[in-house]
Amino acid sequence: MGEMRAGVIPVTPFQQNCTILFDKDEKVGVVIDPGGEVDRIRAAIEKNGIAIQAIWLTHGHIDHAGGVMDLKDALGVDILGPHEDDREMLLNLASQARMYRLTDPVRDCTPDRFLTEGETVSFGEHSFQVLHCPGHAPGHVVYYNPAAKFAHVGDVLFHGSIGRTDLPGGDHAALIRSIKEKLLPLGDDIGFLCGHGPGGRFGEERRTNPFLV
Repeated sequence: MGEMRAGVIPVTPFQQNCTILFDKDEKVGVVIDPGGEVDRIRAAIEKNGIAIQAIWLTHGHIDHAGGVMDLKDALGVDILGPHEDDREMLLNLASQARMYRLTDPVRDCTPDRFLTEGETVSFGEHSFQVLHCPGHAPGHVVYYNPAAKFAHVGDVLFHGSIGRTDLPGGDHAALIRSIKEKLLPLGDDIGFLCGHGPGGRFGEERRTNPFLV
């Protein structure tokens, strides 16, 4: 198994972290949450010579899924995730774009496969457990790799903050449960990347995050 690497490309006015996870030696990987600016994402993939095997979605908000159909068409790969509870959200991406007055065209999305708690997804020899973590969005999932002690948490948890819960389908109590019952028990030494801003480690968030202390 080669070393797993991550490249982060902040895209669109939302500055959402589109993430490319890949194997340094095998040069295979996945794209997580292509929120837009698909040409920039494709350029990064081509520059690094990565063969993308799938697109993974953490949830159905426009800033995370706005470019997913265009990238699927360009790469010819399947879209996996999120949980089916975000189906309606993904079927209304175009209306979300109009609500935020986005000028780039956005298409509604039906993933090739929704994911459920306990499933495993992978690229190369790198396997990730799927954790259903509602609260920010009903169908939000987290991708956790025990071997690398790494998780991609989307908008569930941020460095020093948590995902907002004032959008349709948001539930503050459910979000706190997701963090405290599913993420933090994985261990203080788990590193994470998130949907906006810098990542961190679960232990630091457990000790210092004002929403969790």
